[in-house]
Formats: sequence, structure tokens, C-alpha cells
Amino acid sequence: MAAKKKDDDRTVVAENRKARFNYFIDEVIEAGIQLTGTEVKSLRGGKATIAESYAQPKGGEMFLINSYIPEYTEGNRFNHEPRRLRKLLLHKRQIEKLAKAVEREGMTIVPLRAFFNDKGRAKIELGVARGKKLHDKRDTEKKRDWQREKGRLIRDKG
Repeated sequence: MAAKKKDDDRTVVAENRKARFNYFIDEVIEAGIQLTGTEVKSLRGGKATIAESYAQPKGGEMFLINSYIPEYTEGNRFNHEPRRLRKLLLHKRQIEKLAKAVEREGMTIVPLRAFFNDKGRAKIELGVARGKKLHDKRDTEKKRDWQREKGRLIRDKG
């Protein structure tokens, strides 16, 4: 039950692939995530989902909302709640900066991927993002199609 893919010294366990399609990512921040024992064991199985989740500041702390880590099968009565609030471990200045971006500029904090670093610690990559309009999404789709077509033309020609 290994992870989905190996990224340098990171073992990626969940990825939000739609985030880059739905949002303009301005800044990327790596944060720790406070988990219980059964959550860590379940996360190592690679079945977590962060697609519909987001981060939000509350009372000087940052929380990950609506992330799904399934219950650990051998966890019996000590198991965790699959969709509970999870505290993100950031420095105070980082939290203040993100809170200002959300309040003043109307930004959203979107998780991009969850992974285990080289020391085996669970981390999450957060993106400070602005939502795309429909025409922006169409432009992204056109660019992606053109890149794919260009690759085909070069491959066929050479």
C-alpha cells in the first residue's frame, strides 16, 4: 500500500488536480497538519481526498475544512472522524498573512497536495488562489489542447 507517486523526497498521497484548473495560484506554502494516529495510518494507504477542501483562519489558527481521510480499518473504537477539522501548523506571521489575503483581497486557500516528507511527517501544500471565470477556464483548455497538438505535430514530423 505505497503512495501514488514519488516526488523528489516526497511521497504524495493526495493531489487536488482540479485546483490549477479552477484557480489562479499566486503563492504556494508548505504547512504541517495535525493528525491523530489512525489518520496517519489511513493516510499512508493513499485513499485521502482533498479535492473539495479549503483552509480557513479561525481565532488566530488555520484549519483545513472538508478534507476526507477514510477511517483506518484496524482502528476499532479509537478511530477518527473522516471529515473533521484539521489544524494546520504554520508560523504566526504566515497565518496572519493568509488571513489578510482571504479577508481583504478575496483570495481562497486551496490545498494542492498532501504528502509525507523525507522525515515521514505529514505535510500539505497550500495555494493562495483567485477563482477563475468561465472564459479563463476556456483559455486554459485551449492552451492545453494546443500544447498537446503541438507535441503531436513535432513527434510526427521528427
